[in-house]
Amino acid sequence: MSTPALSIKGLKKNFGPAEIICGVDLDLEPGERHAIIGPNGAGKSTLFNLISGLYHPTEGSVKLKGEEITGLPPHVINRMGLSRSFQVSNIFANMTVRENVRCGVLYSLGHGYSFWRNVGNLREVQQKTGEVLERVGLLDKAHLPAALLPYADQRTLEIAITIAGGADVVLLDEPTAGMSHSETDRAVALIEQATAGKTLIIVEHDMGVVFNLADRISVLVYGQIIATGTPEEIRGDPRVREAYLGDEDEQQVLAGGAQ
Repeated sequence: MSTPALSIKGLKKNFGPAEIICGVDLDLEPGERHAIIGPNGAGKSTLFNLISGLYHPTEGSVKLKGEEITGLPPHVINRMGLSRSFQVSNIFANMTVRENVRCGVLYSLGHGYSFWRNVGNLREVQQKTGEVLERVGLLDKAHLPAALLPYADQRTLEIAITIAGGADVVLLDEPTAGMSHSETDRAVALIEQATAGKTLIIVEHDMGVVFNLADRISVLVYGQIIATGTPEEIRGDPRVREAYLGDEDEQQVLAGGAQ
């Protein structure tokens, strides 16, 4: 049996007296595409923050490829092979597209901070940066300040930064939020291509994206996972339907209607 790419055991998080994450257990296999869904306020982004080290858990553990990462700072976890994006675009607006991606590439190739070194002369860094930009379709915009990109391209740039370090486990937090249908379709195709062979965990409100992209789905409600299974199993789970009671659009997708 292979070591899980990510193993979460008994994970809890309290903010004062309020328990936001209430004992989450979840194992992800290498190469799996796993979606975490749930109503607003379910604790999805908090769970991501615990996994990636932004928050320290109150209880429980997180292991990355068999190694304990519980309580480690985010930059250490990143260098161990886990990278994430955020709900709100988290890019360097005044830097060019190329410079943004290059920041993600540097440490993956063993280049720490050095104020006297011209990164433009690091051929391997430049080559890998160009490869990532080409992979996500932003090579022709590499010279532009990131702030000038359209919203969908800024989200694409964030995905590029997330994968630039070569992480084996990638967390994407609502990557298609605010996109049109056509932009969402392009983003899903990009995510499939950019994360091929990697373990992907995605938080996403668009049920069409979830059911088309995920191998397995976990449903988080009030800080607890109430169901985990294939898209077909989740569609038919009455607990999931109850969790989404009142949201007609998502009920329709859960029932196998509009995509």
